[in-house]
Amino acid sequence: MNDRCPVSVDCPPPGSLHAVPGLAALLTAYHLSTEAEKGVPVADASGLPDRYRSETEAPDRAFADATVLVARDGGAAVGCVVVTDPADGTAEIKRLWTDPGARGRGVASALLGAALERTGRAGVRTVRLSVWQWRTGAVALYERLGFTAVPSWDDRADLVCMERPA
Repeated sequence: MNDRCPVSVDCPPPGSLHAVPGLAALLTAYHLSTEAEKGVPVADASGLPDRYRSETEAPDRAFADATVLVARDGGAAVGCVVVTDPADGTAEIKRLWTDPGARGRGVASALLGAALERTGRAGVRTVRLSVWQWRTGAVALYERLGFTAVPSWDDRADLVCMERPA
C-alpha cells in the first residue's frame, strides 16, 4: 500500500466537466479497459462504441443528469465516479475508476464514501450499481460497503447488479 497523503474528492460544477484536467483520460481508460475485458479491445477512444465515446468527448452532455465526483492527488485526477440523479428514491453509481498507478490508496473507497454521503443528503432511499463479475476487487469493495447482489435489471451476461440502502 502506498503511504502518500490521502486524495481529496470534489464535485466539479455543472457544465465544467470538459475542463477538469484528466477526467477525459480517466473515462477513456475505464472504457478501453472494460471493452478489452469483455473481449472486444479497441486501440483508442475513436474505436469505442458511440455511447461510450460521447462520455469521453462531451462529458457535460453525457452526464447532464448526474453528478460526477473526481478524486485528486494534488491537482491530478486519479479517480472518478458518476452518480445518477435520483429517480423514485433510487440513484445509481456508474463509471467508478481509479488510475492504476493510484490503486491501493483508498481512492475508490473515498469516491464511494463521498457518493454515498451525497445520496443520503439528497434523500435517496436506495443506491444501486452494476459491475462485471470478473472485477472481483470491485465486487469485494461494494460488499464491504454494504451492497448486496439483487436480481438483475440488465440483461447483459456477466453483469452483477447490487444495491444498498442510502
